[in-house]
Amino acid sequence: MGVGRWGVHFVRNFAQHPQVDLVAVVDPHPSKLAYCQAHFDLDRVTLATEWEALRELDNLDAVVIATPASTHYALILDALECGYHVLTEKPLTLNPTESIELTRLAAQKKLQLLVDHTYLFNPAVEKGQEIVQSGQLGELRYGYAARTHLGPVRQDVDALWDLAIHDLAIFNRWLGQTPIQVRARGRTWLQPERTMTISAEPGLADLVWLTLFYPDGFQAEIHLCWLNPDKQRRLCLVGSQGSLIFDELSSDAPLTFQHGYLEIESEHFIPAGQYRQVLEVEGTEPLAKVCDRFLEDIYTGSSSSLSSGWVGAELVQILSCLTLSLQQQGEIVTVPQLLK
Repeated sequence: MGVGRWGVHFVRNFAQHPQVDLVAVVDPHPSKLAYCQAHFDLDRVTLATEWEALRELDNLDAVVIATPASTHYALILDALECGYHVLTEKPLTLNPTESIELTRLAAQKKLQLLVDHTYLFNPAVEKGQEIVQSGQLGELRYGYAARTHLGPVRQDVDALWDLAIHDLAIFNRWLGQTPIQVRARGRTWLQPERTMTISAEPGLADLVWLTLFYPDGFQAEIHLCWLNPDKQRRLCLVGSQGSLIFDELSSDAPLTFQHGYLEIESEHFIPAGQYRQVLEVEGTEPLAKVCDRFLEDIYTGSSSSLSSGWVGAELVQILSCLTLSLQQQGEIVTVPQLLK
């Protein structure tokens, strides 16, 4: 359901997957359906403009939902109640209570609910997790990330909800923990009168600076902006023995380990052990791995902990707390423990 800028890649992956029989593509825009038909082998695939058309199909086991976030709850709820396994684009919903409800419903019905947090399936992120967990960085000290570009500008959510979830997911995965407190500050220029469905406050923030406070004292800063032509997709974890850098825009070296530490000589701090190590990562498409994991979960009946509904609900909970902090001009907000 939904073949926009990201949804079309789901069609591409599942249309050519040997374990999948793609039976329907749904999108309210006939031009997007025509694009899919022209670029993929969809001769025996139902093309529909209404979600209700799926109810007429008797050979449907699973659905992929790649629609605006505000529509996720109703669509996922309907799909689960119809008995379909669900793979959904992030975020799971815009409300943590709804996310928990859907996750519990999927478990109750013994259905798979996987959230497409694509970065968690990125080979560079997977390799980075190995480095962090091996202790090679030494004592972990702090982290920072920047996710900036010039458009696209969303009209349903702000830059926080559009962009932060990626770096949140990576930090949580690498650290093996989730924030207990958060803080967010932002500025709005482009859409000061537009309001998100989850907020009574007008204005969709174009720039957001956020801070994550983890249980062990680790802190991470994230810079988000969708009206900055200095495009960045960079995340760094700093330890006592060096820094681990994930730079998505560096095609030849997306993951590097910048070794280095300080030694004391006559009361002076002297840099030592400095060198740059480019870490090898496999070239697998992350979204293809998402699709494979979804199918594996369906066939085996075992839910993946990597990007389950609970992982999606946790991230929605954190984003909701960041939104509250943003509305309170940067007050620190405690993240409630998720009740599973």
